[in-house]
Amino acid sequence: MPVVTGHADRGAVFRGGIFTTLSHRDYLLYWSGALASNAGTWIQTTVLFWYVRERYGSDAWVGAVNLANYLPVLFFVLYAGFLADVTDRKKMIILTQGVMLLAALALGICMSLDAVSLPVIMAASSAAGIAFAFSFAPIQALLPDLVPEGEMLNALALSSAQFNLGRVIGPALGALIISYWSLEAAFYINAASFALVIMAVAATRPREKVRESSRREAWCHIREGLRYASGIVWMKTSLAALAVASFFGFASMVLFPSLATEVLGRGPGTYGLLLTSVGLGAAAGAPLVSLLDRHLREGEVLKMSLLSLGIMLALISLSRLYWLSCLAAAGAGCSFLMLGSAVNTALQGRSEHDLRGRVVSIYIMSYIGIFPLGGQVLGWLADWQSTPFALGLGGGACAVFALLLYLRPSLLKGADTRLGIQSYERACAA
Repeated sequence: MPVVTGHADRGAVFRGGIFTTLSHRDYLLYWSGALASNAGTWIQTTVLFWYVRERYGSDAWVGAVNLANYLPVLFFVLYAGFLADVTDRKKMIILTQGVMLLAALALGICMSLDAVSLPVIMAASSAAGIAFAFSFAPIQALLPDLVPEGEMLNALALSSAQFNLGRVIGPALGALIISYWSLEAAFYINAASFALVIMAVAATRPREKVRESSRREAWCHIREGLRYASGIVWMKTSLAALAVASFFGFASMVLFPSLATEVLGRGPGTYGLLLTSVGLGAAAGAPLVSLLDRHLREGEVLKMSLLSLGIMLALISLSRLYWLSCLAAAGAGCSFLMLGSAVNTALQGRSEHDLRGRVVSIYIMSYIGIFPLGGQVLGWLADWQSTPFALGLGGGACAVFALLLYLRPSLLKGADTRLGIQSYERACAA
């Protein structure tokens, strides 16, 4: 493991084992703040969706609020990736998290004053969604500068785990708030959680500084990032594998309500537990992917995870047992976490430093931009045939793509961070 002399390796709190990355002061600060923020976000999401559904009696409006939160990613993530390469990532994260803090605070105040309306909710959700679109790339691109290079996969896996842990904790706390507390408390808690992550990021001391670059050639730089990722076979293949997993795998969660009621013959509690199982499986996948990284290159982890995801989805489609479906859902969550971590690590570990933000933005498009489209297609297939048919088709697509990668190993040749930075002949001025 290379020796790192920068600030990211100072102030170790504890060392050893699969959680060794948490021994680095800067990463521990970020990880703790991000966990609080993600839990707060899921608390607010749970309460806000419940409030909109109860107040306006429309699932369409719930969907519109969700769309306001995530649609900005499709429009702004590529430009956000460019900004993450030419601006101070810390400042960019603090600014965007501050906007999300103000949006949550505004909703809390409006609810306290009984002044909440759909325009207010949509405006606050849109503002938070735009900020989220601009925060994702700099957050992902900053992580490798907080830890030694040899621990990048561990850092990214633990980061994914804390996100999924927040996805488990947040809805549970949100349900308690709905039942036993005032609804506006959820928004104040979320605002406080953003304050925590802002303080945590502000206290970090990244190992490398971003090289300033001209913004006049923004679109040239964005195209440069696209050419970089699409011109390298293993990068293009890794992103395609992530897109397949997101479209057919991650998106399958939209089928869980009908899976719980129509296939397993149970109620909303089962639906909630299926989603919780996915989150728990993802959290468990973090230490597993760290252990595998000691023996396998990222390309091998990618293939194995994609095949496992396909098998788990097929098992869910065939199962009529409540406990078996929950176990398979946990396995699917674990597999998707491992796949995403392997792709993210390979892309960032081999990308040039000032191209990393743009590469991460393409990664985000392959993940977040694809999954709602997959949900729509799988939902149509479930209505046309059945939920097990759609799940089985999704699992089969993941498994077939994984087998193709096993049969054509050259497609992922180079997906190994031990090979170092992938050089690139620049097309834009620095």
